[in-house]
Amino acid sequence: MEEAGMVTHYYTKAGVAAVVLTKTIRKGDRIRIKGHTTDFEQVVESIEIDHRAVDVAMPGDHVGIKVKERVRKKDVVYLL
Repeated sequence: MEEAGMVTHYYTKAGVAAVVLTKTIRKGDRIRIKGHTTDFEQVVESIEIDHRAVDVAMPGDHVGIKVKERVRKKDVVYLL
């Protein structure tokens, strides 16, 4: 398990986590999001950069990832 990024914001209505990446992430990758009160795993089904769907995002990118549970600022995203 390696750190892939950190949550900077959570959009409640859309169920989307804003994440700044430190590793490359692809659609279909399995991730774990862990924080003080957060801990779940899921497959990445949707990644967006500036409201445009992408299949791959690189380190340094600010992305939106559709998540199945609520996340919080500073939660860590791990690549499994």
